Amino acid sequence: MTGKGARDRRHADTRAIVTGGTQGLGLAIARRLIAEGAPAVAIAGRNEARGRKAERELSGQGATVRFIRADVADPGDCRNLVRQSIAAFGEVNALVNSAATTTRGTLVDTDPALWDEHMNTNLRGPFLLMQDFVAHRLARKKPGAIVNILSMSAHGGQPFLTAYSTSKGALATLTKNVAHAYRANRIRAIGINAGWMDTPGEDAIQKRFHDAPDDWLEKAEASQPMGQLVKPDHVAALAAYLLSPEAGVMTGAIVDFDQNVAGASG
Repeated sequence: MTGKGARDRRHADTRAIVTGGTQGLGLAIARRLIAEGAPAVAIAGRNEARGRKAERELSGQGATVRFIRADVADPGDCRNLVRQSIAAFGEVNALVNSAATTTRGTLVDTDPALWDEHMNTNLRGPFLLMQDFVAHRLARKKPGAIVNILSMSAHGGQPFLTAYSTSKGALATLTKNVAHAYRANRIRAIGINAGWMDTPGEDAIQKRFHDAPDDWLEKAEASQPMGQLVKPDHVAALAAYLLSPEAGVMTGAIVDFDQNVAGASG
């Protein structure tokens, strides 16, 4: 079978964990996986009310959905997330690390606490989740797929994103390391360098750190080469493909998802 019908069922065997799955890109990815046939998805986030709302929405699409409250900066929460997901679904064969913090700080005003916030959330959390996920797949002697949501800032980033950019660059290296280490076990790992994205989290960041007016999105999109910011549904479509059997042997790739080309000028 080819075409739309095949795509709608290509995740029929997918049981996934999606961090940051209660809003924005993470929620869009969970929604897309279910639309493509995934029977079971665990969504993780810190906000209980938002998580339960997302759980109800996604469950209405016919899948078994579990909201598991987790702060990926907490090692215990990371361990518990994988453990509870396996207990709920029997196994998990897909992992999406979408949760992240994007709080601001330049080199000279980033204190150790802010640095640790980024490293613990954006790097150590995905490390621990991949560690337990890969161990689970190795124990089952079955394949698996990981998609890590990175950022175009991994190429260097803006001056006010020192810790964030560093954490995403390190996660890109970790993604490649994991991909290389477990390719013979058919466990794939791929990263997506997402560009400036239209999400509720970005709206909050713009207003908190940049005193952005209510119409900041309209102005921002008018300034972009293609007249819009990156949309979560677009990235979700790519993530769903990368997690699916249709991606074949693809592993270790870091995909730039943006309208601005890293390294280009003029």
